[in-house]
Amino acid sequence: MEQDQHRLLIALFPEADAQVRALEWFYVEKQRPQAPRNLGDALAEVKLIIMNPPERGLPAPRPYPALALVGLSGLKRGRYWITYNAGIPIIADVFFETDDVPNRV
Repeated sequence: MEQDQHRLLIALFPEADAQVRALEWFYVEKQRPQAPRNLGDALAEVKLIIMNPPERGLPAPRPYPALALVGLSGLKRGRYWITYNAGIPIIADVFFETDDVPNRV
């Protein structure tokens, strides 16, 4: 499956994997075939950035400074915020831009 390719290069925390699967399921239910591809593209782009240290992104997404307290960095690609631990590297969270992230941290 095409979407599974974005899981190969950098691991996802179980929470991030569940978030990606929930988003994919939501898009399937809403009959939005392009949305899972866009999500996969965003994840692939972030994984490339994470692997290239000069362009690793923000210490944490600016709207969500609490993420920096737990050592996460973040990038926004497309309509998604993707947080990660640059030291491991592993993706910690994947949120649609309008999710209520401050209340999830």
